Amino acid sequence: MRIKLLVVMIVAFFAVGITMSFTIINNKNTPEMDLVAINDVVKTVEKNWGKLNEETFHNSDIIQPFSIIDHSGNVIYHTPGNQFNNINEAIKNRDTFIDLRQNNEIVGKLIIRNNEQEIMQQMKRELITSISLIFGLFLMISILIIAYIDRTLLKPFQQLQSFAVNVARGNLDIPLNMDKNNYFGAFTESFDLLREELGAARQREYESNRSKKELVATLSHDIKTPIASIKAISELMLLQAKDDKVIKQVSTIYTKAEQINLLVTDMFHATLEELQQLKLTVAEEMSEVLADMIENVNYDNQIVHNPIPQCIILMDSVRMQQVIDNIISNSYKYAGTNVTIKFQIIQGYLELHIIDFGAGVSEEEMPLLFNKYYRGKNVEGKNGSGLGLYISKYFMENMYGQISCFNREDGFTVVLKIKLAY
Repeated sequence: MRIKLLVVMIVAFFAVGITMSFTIINNKNTPEMDLVAINDVVKTVEKNWGKLNEETFHNSDIIQPFSIIDHSGNVIYHTPGNQFNNINEAIKNRDTFIDLRQNNEIVGKLIIRNNEQEIMQQMKRELITSISLIFGLFLMISILIIAYIDRTLLKPFQQLQSFAVNVARGNLDIPLNMDKNNYFGAFTESFDLLREELGAARQREYESNRSKKELVATLSHDIKTPIASIKAISELMLLQAKDDKVIKQVSTIYTKAEQINLLVTDMFHATLEELQQLKLTVAEEMSEVLADMIENVNYDNQIVHNPIPQCIILMDSVRMQQVIDNIISNSYKYAGTNVTIKFQIIQGYLELHIIDFGAGVSEEEMPLLFNKYYRGKNVEGKNGSGLGLYISKYFMENMYGQISCFNREDGFTVVLKIKLAY
């Protein structure tokens, strides 16, 4: 509708311009000779020859400018604004010559100026002005049309191009913002709906994959804990067994447990990158539940702990069991000593100091212990993935707690801070 209006405006301007041009041409016709007025001037001049002045022609009706010269070519009189140069110039200008007589003798000439060239020059100037005005208006309208086309046609296409690039790159969160009232309103709205549907489909796929990976990561890590228990008990039975047959059977159990452990570790590595998607359900729990968690990893009564202060703590019981399993398993594996656990309440946290009496770790390794895949220098001949402390830190921080460690003169200590519920 707007383009039609602009086209009508252009046609109207052209029509007005053509009309103005014709009007200018028609209005610039050369004035016709008034023979009666010219005869009156001739008679007046002949009658008043020798005493001509402006008062002589005061009542004259002649329109054209004129000059009066004597027989020698001298100018006797000329109308105001009329410049007579010479007869040759008058002839070139196609002026009208009329003889003036006295006593039947030619005494001079009345030269009526032909102003056709002046009229033509004036007409040309007016036409040029008119055409310039028309083209100026046309240029302005053209600029408006180009700006309108750019805003309503070109920019929407550019937005569509940018939108298509974002969709191709997977950036489905960037909407296609466009005025729905323009020519591409419904068209672009369909594209934006397509983007939303693609985003929703990708989100559903992401949620599905996350669920699967979370399940695999959770199960694979949880399976490692009972496998570690089987290996520990198998090692203890191997030390106590005397019969060759029993030793062979227990060795088989240990070997298969180790094989399962390696397979589970590989499976866990495959889903480790999705560890941040593991869900934790933090709830209020009585501190007494920690006793059962410790007892679950107390092989051969190697753990001693003081009484647990009665309080309510914030934690995910399943994840806390995994943390305790990881810390105690490391103590069994690397320290090879009994483990002492001390409890105390300090500044809004229930602290667990898990103490072993091994060689500890070097000071330069201390800042690296919670890094993914990092294993210390004391791991030779011992299986592991370097993930236990990394996972434990993730779980503790997402349960509003903290984990840290330090060397002692007689061993190594890991501190778990569990947030108290108020």
